[in-house]
Parts: sequence; structure tokens; C-alpha cells
Amino acid sequence: MNFAVPTLFGLEGLCADEIRRLGLPSVQAENGRVLCTGTEGDLPRLNLNLRTGERVLLVLGTFPAGNFDALFEGTRALPWERFIPREGQFPVKGHSLNSALHSVPACQSIVKKSVAARLGEAYGLNTLPETGALYQIQFAIMKDTATLMLDTSGAGLHKRGYRAQGVIAPLRETLAAAMVLLSRYRGRDPLCDPFCGSGTIPIEAALIARNRAPGLNRYFSAQKWGWLDKRLWMEAADQAMDQEFDGDYEIWGGDLDPAAVELARHNAQLAEVDDIVSFEAADARTFHWGGLYGRVVTNPPYGERIMERREAEELYRAFGRAWSKFPEGWKLFLLSSHTEFERTFGRQADKKRKLYNGMLKCDLFMYGMK
Repeated sequence: MNFAVPTLFGLEGLCADEIRRLGLPSVQAENGRVLCTGTEGDLPRLNLNLRTGERVLLVLGTFPAGNFDALFEGTRALPWERFIPREGQFPVKGHSLNSALHSVPACQSIVKKSVAARLGEAYGLNTLPETGALYQIQFAIMKDTATLMLDTSGAGLHKRGYRAQGVIAPLRETLAAAMVLLSRYRGRDPLCDPFCGSGTIPIEAALIARNRAPGLNRYFSAQKWGWLDKRLWMEAADQAMDQEFDGDYEIWGGDLDPAAVELARHNAQLAEVDDIVSFEAADARTFHWGGLYGRVVTNPPYGERIMERREAEELYRAFGRAWSKFPEGWKLFLLSSHTEFERTFGRQADKKRKLYNGMLKCDLFMYGMK
């Protein structure tokens, strides 16, 4: 089987490394996605274990699609009846870039009609009921080449199941996990987030420290697919749980808003890591921590509006003063879209890495990397 795993821009290499560690072959990172091959048993493993991938797509075929006829015939040539049963629901969505077929609604309509024609012929029906399980079809047309896929995940993989609601401008879980991974955190030293909000970064750090698969507490579309043996999901979950670690970890989150702290504690309970993460109401402007070494991984307010921008700059200055008092053994990994962050913080970063929080271009500023 061929899989495509979309990622936030900047996370392709991290996701490729994750897939290689799972033992899948032919891993190839591209802009915004990672390609690989695998077996039916790898489909549950990818969904359960990936921290930085957005979803797992099963690639059914790729073909030239310079016009609507080519798109229709290329789609119809694929073995849809192997995957979609008689009652299966098969909505279509997708995108097109740098291609003659630039109207996405028109492409959706053509793909839908083509798949319906193939399935109708296979099942001897003029009208398909679409009352069964969901088989979400995705297409990507780039430079007049179409790729047709089935979405095995359903809700995006960033929806771990522990955050029923967030605070304003929440950080996507996949990006939070990426920040922790980029900090090279392995659970051996303290990790702090003084702008924790609803607790996403500390919770993702706890999952990483414990080596707990992030998808264990949620449901995936492909769990209802008849052709995929349900035992494969149980085996993948058992394998993931067998690889979890026990240990004492020092993971802390603080926020000025007591309501956010309570929400973070609730989310940690849902993620089953409340025994190794602590949260408290605290002011990042006077943030301090004992010990000669550790790391801070955090995502302070960006200040996208004019008034908020000034407030954010004052916050960065105060946090910079607090950080200047930390011992040299500490490292800081801070995500911000503010173009003047280093000036207001008071120090040039040792390293920077471009990342995207959704479509918002950011930098991960890294300190203590010398």
C-alpha cells in the first residue's frame, strides 16, 4: 500500500523520521507531506503513533489530468470497489495547484460522478445508497497530475481526544509535539511552559516522555472499514502500549489565567498524563525555576493586532529579563510570528527554524544551543 501523510509546513522532516522509526520503507519527504509504503497493518500503526502528521491518506492512484475527460477516465480506472462497499458514503474534497483544472468544485463533481459510475457498475445499481461507513475521497491535482486518495483518519490527527475545548488561539497539538521534539526532550530534565494556555505543550511533552501513542484515546474512520481486519487495530494498540515507559518526570505549565490552568489540568486528565504534569497560575514576567539545567518550550501571545502587538512586546521584554537570570544549562525554544521578537526579547537567538502555526508563518527561536 502507498500512504501520504500531510504535515504543517516545516514539519515534513520530523514526520519522515517518525515514519522511519516505525519501520516503514520508501519514506520520502516533500513540501507539506510525507510519502511511504506499507502493509494493511501499518495503516493503524501510522494513525495511532504519529505525533507530527496531520492525517493518513491511502493513495489509490496517480495519473495525468490535463482536462475533465482525463480526470474522469483516470478516476474510473481505479479499483474503488475493492475499498468502498455497496453502502459506503464517499464524499469528495481536494485541491488543485498550477493546473489547467483549477475549479475545485468542478473537479469534485467529476471525481464523484466517476467513482459513482465505477461503483454502480460493480454493484449493479443506478443509484448508490451511501448509508454506510464514511470513505472520504481526497484528490490533489498538481501540474496537471491527479492523485486520488482515501482518508483513513477522519478527524485530523492533531485531535488527540484530550482537548474538548481550547482557549483563544490554541496551538495545534502536532505543532506542540514538533516543538518538544525539536528541543530534543527525552524526559530526563525539567521541561517548563510559562505560557501554557490549555496545556498543549506540557501534555505533548508528557506523551513523548512516556512514549505514549497520541492516538490511543480517539477513533479513526478506517476502524469501520470492512476490508480492514479489526484485529490489526487491536494489535497496533497493544504494541503501542507495550512500548510505554514508566518514570518520574518534571513537566510544568503555568499561565496567568486561572481558568486556562483549570482547563489544562482537565485536558491532562483526559490525556492520562495528569500524574506526571503539574499546572499552576503563574506570571511569565517573573518566571524562574530551580536547578542548573532544563528546557523551556513555549508559545507566548503573538500580538497580531496593533494594541495587542504593543502588549506582546512588553511581555517579551519582561520575559527576556526573567530568562536572563537562568543558568547557562537551560535551553529555550519559543515560537512567535513577531518580526521584532529578538529585539524586544533582548537577545539574538542561537538558531531559528521556520514553522507554520496553521497558515501563520512563525519562527522557533532557540537559545542555549551553543
